[in-house]
Amino acid sequence: MLISFSFENWMSYRERVTFSMIASEDEQHYERLSFIHDYQLKVLPIAAIYGGNASGKSNFLKALRFVKKLVGILPESDSPIPIEPFSLSLEYNQQPTRFTLEILVDHAIYEFSFTLNHKDILEEKLLKTSNDIDEIVYTREGDNIQLNENYPFLVNSDYLNFVSQSTKNNQLFLSNAVFFKVEGLKPISDWFKDTLKTVFPESSPSLIEDQLDHDHPLYSYMNSILERLDTGIVQLKYEDIPIENLPISVNLFASNLKEGGIFPFGSIHLFRKGGELKAKKQVAYHRTLSGDEIKFDIEQESNGTRRLIELLPAFLQLSNSSSPIVYAIDEIDNSLHTVLTRTLLEEYLAICGAENRSQLLFTTHDVLQIDKELLRTDEMWVTERKTDGSTTLYSFSDYEEARQDEDIRNSYLQGRLGGIPNLLLSGELKNLKKKK
Repeated sequence: MLISFSFENWMSYRERVTFSMIASEDEQHYERLSFIHDYQLKVLPIAAIYGGNASGKSNFLKALRFVKKLVGILPESDSPIPIEPFSLSLEYNQQPTRFTLEILVDHAIYEFSFTLNHKDILEEKLLKTSNDIDEIVYTREGDNIQLNENYPFLVNSDYLNFVSQSTKNNQLFLSNAVFFKVEGLKPISDWFKDTLKTVFPESSPSLIEDQLDHDHPLYSYMNSILERLDTGIVQLKYEDIPIENLPISVNLFASNLKEGGIFPFGSIHLFRKGGELKAKKQVAYHRTLSGDEIKFDIEQESNGTRRLIELLPAFLQLSNSSSPIVYAIDEIDNSLHTVLTRTLLEEYLAICGAENRSQLLFTTHDVLQIDKELLRTDEMWVTERKTDGSTTLYSFSDYEEARQDEDIRNSYLQGRLGGIPNLLLSGELKNLKKKK
């Protein structure tokens, strides 16, 4: 689970902002909060982020995506780190960027933080937190990495000294240690690799090769729900496609595809099995009035239906409480009817409870979801662009008015809670026509 996330000097975020999934004292929807027993901590299962266009909503999720990618790579020597500092100020453009995350891994909460610029990881720290005192697992300042040898997996000092010394200036010690099989740090790395998922409009939740098999639970789930969500689809399938029938460009993209990996190319999914390159294409079946089923290419479906098909695997994983997952989805309502978006959110929230360890974070412009019947005030966040172009981030629960107001949507639309566009256009198009 994600407990909190702080960062500064990232894209439109100049000053430090802190996003917290720790629940406030609000009693509303109390039954769905996750309870972390060892810490006596209540954690939110969901967070919606609102704000005007270009206010920084997507940049928030891009910060999470950047951390996820950085943990998962071992860059070449001297290759630049692809950070994006606040660029509307030369002063900040030359300053380092900082990230701090508190995450729940198994039954323990860890704080992972690092500071970096385009060339170097300047600082890095991993703490194991408790109710009494925080224990340092390791710290780093430049080339100097200090390890806490009281931890069982940090006892082989000679080997760990080698791992420390082999860590490049432009890579995280966490990433390098896991590469060199320091198994005690692998659960932390795996949280970023496997537990945290980021989805943007141009992407879709990642699949694995066995999910293209019709026996996978994903298909019984999707085929059972698609018709009930008024898509007209009664069955979704993947059909085998001969590799020789594919465009040459597809084969070029798939030349480096590894065993078990999937390369999506529109509705076609390429993968390797037993060393052999294979391809499957997604198709949908609709039922006629006579009861026959007619096959359609997935490209013939509406944008909203395709978006729904892309998102359903994420909601399946979120609903599987045996495998904790954190999904961060940008523009969750993209091409979806507001009633459909709400239905998906309600279905997820219905399974949330004290033992749930999954979370859903999303950005949206769908103001109809600003509703206390659906979300708590501490589950609704706002990004706002200041006059200097930088982004602020805050929760509705920071406002006494929002906590007391039953019609919180109306208050938001009237601008009393911030986070709406500052529009200056008034009759300009009409005036332009007159000038012509």
